[in-house]
Amino acid sequence: DTVYRPGEVEARWSREWLKRDLFRANTGAGDAPAYCIVIPPPNITGSLHVGHALNNTLQDILIRWHRMRGDATLWQPGTDHAGIATQNVVERQLRAEGTSREELGRDAFINRVKEWRKESGGRIVEQLKRLGASCDWSRERFTLDDGLSAAVREVFVRLHYEDLIYRAERLINWCSRCKTALSDVEVEHEEIAGKLYYIRYQIVDNQSTLTVATTRPETVLADTGVAVHPQDPRYNHLIGMDVRVPLTNRVVRVVSDDILVDKEFGTGAVKITPGHDFNDESAGRRHNLPTLSLLDWSGTIHDPFNECEVTSSSLRRSLTFKTMIEARHFVVAQLEEDGALVKTEDHRHAVGKCYRCKTIVEPLRSPQWFVRMNAPGNSLAAPAVEVVREGRIKLIPEGWKNNYFGWMEQIQDWCISRQIWWGHRIPVWYCTKPDCDPKVIPAPKNAVGAFGEGAPPEPTEEAEPPYAIDFGARPIRPPSDAPQIDPTTCPECGGTNLIQDFDVLDTWFSSALWPFSTLGWPKDAPELNRFYPTSALVTSFDILFFWVARMIMMGLHFTKQVPFKDVYIHALVRDAEGQKMSKSKGNVIDPLSIMDQYGTDALRFTLAAMASPGRDVKLSEQRIEGYRNFANKLWNAARFVLMNTEGHAIQHDPTKRSLADRWITVRLHRHINTVWQDLEAYRFDEAANHLYQFVWHEFCDWYIELAKPRFAPDTAPEDAAATRATMVSTLETTLRLLHPLMPFITEEIWQKVPHHGDTIVRAVFPQPVLVSIEDQVVEGIMTDVIAVITAIRTTRSELNVAPVQLLRAGLKTSAATAKRLLDYGEQDICRLARLSQFHVGPEVSAPSSAVVNVTAVGELFVVLEGVDREKERARLQKTLDAAHVELVRLDAKLKNPQFVTKAPTDVVADHERRQSELRQQTLLLAEQIRRFDSGTSTP
Repeated sequence: DTVYRPGEVEARWSREWLKRDLFRANTGAGDAPAYCIVIPPPNITGSLHVGHALNNTLQDILIRWHRMRGDATLWQPGTDHAGIATQNVVERQLRAEGTSREELGRDAFINRVKEWRKESGGRIVEQLKRLGASCDWSRERFTLDDGLSAAVREVFVRLHYEDLIYRAERLINWCSRCKTALSDVEVEHEEIAGKLYYIRYQIVDNQSTLTVATTRPETVLADTGVAVHPQDPRYNHLIGMDVRVPLTNRVVRVVSDDILVDKEFGTGAVKITPGHDFNDESAGRRHNLPTLSLLDWSGTIHDPFNECEVTSSSLRRSLTFKTMIEARHFVVAQLEEDGALVKTEDHRHAVGKCYRCKTIVEPLRSPQWFVRMNAPGNSLAAPAVEVVREGRIKLIPEGWKNNYFGWMEQIQDWCISRQIWWGHRIPVWYCTKPDCDPKVIPAPKNAVGAFGEGAPPEPTEEAEPPYAIDFGARPIRPPSDAPQIDPTTCPECGGTNLIQDFDVLDTWFSSALWPFSTLGWPKDAPELNRFYPTSALVTSFDILFFWVARMIMMGLHFTKQVPFKDVYIHALVRDAEGQKMSKSKGNVIDPLSIMDQYGTDALRFTLAAMASPGRDVKLSEQRIEGYRNFANKLWNAARFVLMNTEGHAIQHDPTKRSLADRWITVRLHRHINTVWQDLEAYRFDEAANHLYQFVWHEFCDWYIELAKPRFAPDTAPEDAAATRATMVSTLETTLRLLHPLMPFITEEIWQKVPHHGDTIVRAVFPQPVLVSIEDQVVEGIMTDVIAVITAIRTTRSELNVAPVQLLRAGLKTSAATAKRLLDYGEQDICRLARLSQFHVGPEVSAPSSAVVNVTAVGELFVVLEGVDREKERARLQKTLDAAHVELVRLDAKLKNPQFVTKAPTDVVADHERRQSELRQQTLLLAEQIRRFDSGTSTP
């Protein structure tokens, strides 16, 4: 076709690839190396966004490359049940229908979510297929399918047996909108403009006072201590004394704490509220202080006032059922009325927000399930740090290692229970018989999946507490040899009044098992033996701790192997100005509409070309349009090749190849070697840019132009045949080289040119080639030819010389270079530079009516005929001025001893070389201008 229509081509090949099951895991022949990537499972609530497009494009490049290399290749696909996000979606639907999950009940609600998933939950998988993602879709997994549920239960049980999972009442992050606990990494901290409140506390034994500063005056009602620094002379005499908490009758101690207190912040005295702040909770444990909490699970103040000893009955009435933010107004007003508020100041500080719904997160004391991260002698975190330090797992770019180490070394126990219904229900049962005192343990190993049969009957929904079960029942521990089913009787008393824990596991708990659970663990599956450990993980930096660190910990603990060898961490995709994309800003780029407009290959190539390590991708439609033009350029080049080879046998005598034929072959080999190196180093940007340079400039702009005369009627048949063969071979090899980045257009063109095999998907990727000395000589000759043509074309363009006008030119260069140019390049130079005469040699000199330029080949002159003299004089002066400015800058740098001694040797040498070139150029330009001004140069 004369026009490339990406939509039609992409849809056709996507259907064909899937129909022929070409992406099924290639187990390879014999001892072929295994290469496996597990996809970061997208949420079933998701729709393809630019982050998905970048992440999956980079994975697909690696997978297609290794598949073409002949490796046993598996790209393991799947989706995540996304507990909180999915539950929120379905709950919104229920609200629109005038009902709620509570009215439906747990079982009916779960069934409703399953129905929603059947209808809408697979949308993103179809969008990934449209992107060209060559996963083995026959192996698609879901984090709640039976196999993964069995893995989750196995891990939970083993960790519980090892005392690495435990239940405790602790301060946790609570989202009052999602009505669930969150782990630390699920809380996003955002700086806001707030205030610092200075509050006066009365010392009990005398008339003096102590002033503290806080950003949360509403929590004063739950204070159980005040801390000062032991080395602060202002307060250390108060240590051990009692103070009265404002607005209450409570008396608390002044304690010494050099961990909690910063002498330079506020007043240097800090109130301790263990029920509402994590740092305060730690201080409370250090000083054995009681914990009081104002909040309930709804995020509002319940009626704790007898415990908190609030003195004002009107304040108690005002605060009941208020959020903490709403309560602040009433507390501050009462403090002011009582004379306890000293002053307020503007103050910026960070608040935690839910990563899902952006609601402000409140610390809440609650019974929850935790994974112990640093158990003595059985640490999950320490081995995960060690494997990265030793290089057994490589983080790419390496700069992320420090972030990883910093987080892992400060890691806290992981809160894994969530107070929602959609997810892996915690496999723990409780005996409710009043006189039973069972020991603690969850379900037996390899129990039935979360939604399998055999679970005991549940109590009515009305019996469910708002968060983790806490009504006197205790978890039971069946004997270790119990049947591999859910427990139905209590092993202690034989009773059948069992209730399963109402909470579900954090979504990231099942995701942490993804590299080995998807391959069949805990069974001894063939895929697990063949493809684990996996080869690489491609992910964004924002889930380095959510997911990557946890996979490393779980992989090491349960398989005794690293889960993957390389972790390539890509940056975020932002808009053209570097702003984060958001609907509110109106700067969101929708990859689906981009693919409609410009084609999938153009989007993929753009993302690869901009994926520079450590840099955010600044995406703009102009860049995508530019790479759409690149696809069109390739398409038109293929049409030229096909038009000039149709009906001809592709056979040739290698000795009849032209300089251009030999040169393009060498350049192709260079780029094959370079692309291998780029992809090995995860330099997707370099691979894309090298391929762009080769296809657009070397193959299309130069080689095809140089090849055209070989198809003229007067060309010897054997010469034409050699060029046809070279052209076809170069195009076919280039298509295979490009295929991982641009799969659709390369398959479409590849099917039209002579090739081996039935699909480019399983064609052999071009192998690295040794570039010989002879090849390097060919490269050098053609480099000189291109430099001369380019310099003459530049002069013609600057002087606005009409393309039809032939000029005279010459080149003063060495005898050896002159001979090579005359023997191999003279005809091409004259034809492509539009010259009537071209003189070359060491004795060639420029006539007075010529423009002289210094090139890498020598002094090149173009005779001015019919050129505007004044315009040329102005051009020369402008060029001289620019060269002079750069020369002054370089002179200053090279005169600076610090630069010369500290800069790398090659950098200094490069500066010196450029300095020498500029000096020669300025002398030549000055001489030309002098001749213009003296009148000796006449056009």
